[in-house]
Amino acid sequence: MARKALITGITGQDGSYLAEFLLSKGYEVHGTFRRASTPTFDRIQHLVDDIQVHQTDLTDQSSLFKLVRQVQPDEVYNLAAQSFVGTSWDQVIATGDVTGLGTARILEAIRCVDPGIRFYQASSSEMFGKVHETPQRETTVLHPRSPYGVAKVYSHYLTINFRESYDMYACSGILFNHESPRRGLEFVTRKITHAVARIKMGLQDELRLGNLDAKRDWGFAGDYVEAMWMMLQQESPDDYVIGTGVTVRVGDFVELAFAEVGLDPADYVIVDPKFYRPAEVDILLADPAKAQRQLGWQPKTDLQALVRMMVEHDLKLAEQEAHQLNRQTTLRVRRAA
Repeated sequence: MARKALITGITGQDGSYLAEFLLSKGYEVHGTFRRASTPTFDRIQHLVDDIQVHQTDLTDQSSLFKLVRQVQPDEVYNLAAQSFVGTSWDQVIATGDVTGLGTARILEAIRCVDPGIRFYQASSSEMFGKVHETPQRETTVLHPRSPYGVAKVYSHYLTINFRESYDMYACSGILFNHESPRRGLEFVTRKITHAVARIKMGLQDELRLGNLDAKRDWGFAGDYVEAMWMMLQQESPDDYVIGTGVTVRVGDFVELAFAEVGLDPADYVIVDPKFYRPAEVDILLADPAKAQRQLGWQPKTDLQALVRMMVEHDLKLAEQEAHQLNRQTTLRVRRAA
């Protein structure tokens, strides 16, 4: 029989790539989505005939119990969260309830239904925050600088606690920034590539950003979901840092993106203080040696290829948008005539 996996947050960037990967491994894939007036299945539209989706909510304990009982998964990947750092400052309580306590509810459901289920927790490099050493590894002190980072630290330590207290196979992947064409527009990398494409097509004339000197370790989400799976295939559960081991400035990412379309960022980029965080995370740089050594995991996509992938995707969207606007303009002119 095919192994069964349950992915919370399957409609997100990581959930969609993980679903593709698990299907390629022959899994029966189940995923959760949160009720909304207009469900967004854009990222998994091409998979809907091959997966089973379930409406649930990380704030509702009873629905999580029912879901785990119903699906009886071999593996659970907890990717659902309020995952935007900026929003966490405006929605502190909601972020704690979903990103923090949501993990507690899933772990409790697994413990009560079948503690033999293997569990993956999506931890984050934002937990390092005000970094105490560079590069950051599994033993680096955690010092989060946002409500999102604090909620992720709670989930991270709770996962360790359930592993040690109940002998559950529960592990965390401390993933550094990982991007793709499926990244939400509120994230800085996608904000950049989307704006670059629209500027190239004449649809906007500037790009406003915050701290261009912040440094991040960026990789491709499609590579990182493979590491998630590898963690659950080991003899014993453990926690792993996943990243490229290379850090670059936000400003460097901007330059790479504009270079893809032959434009000079100096002509379009405006630094706007309103996009600065209340407490900035200045540098994140992964030391993925443990994952490379114990899992055999290596990133396959370098930053240049990632930026090109994202810009090309957003150029297609911008071309479609420009075509639609031109069509609407033509129709208005004809009606006026």
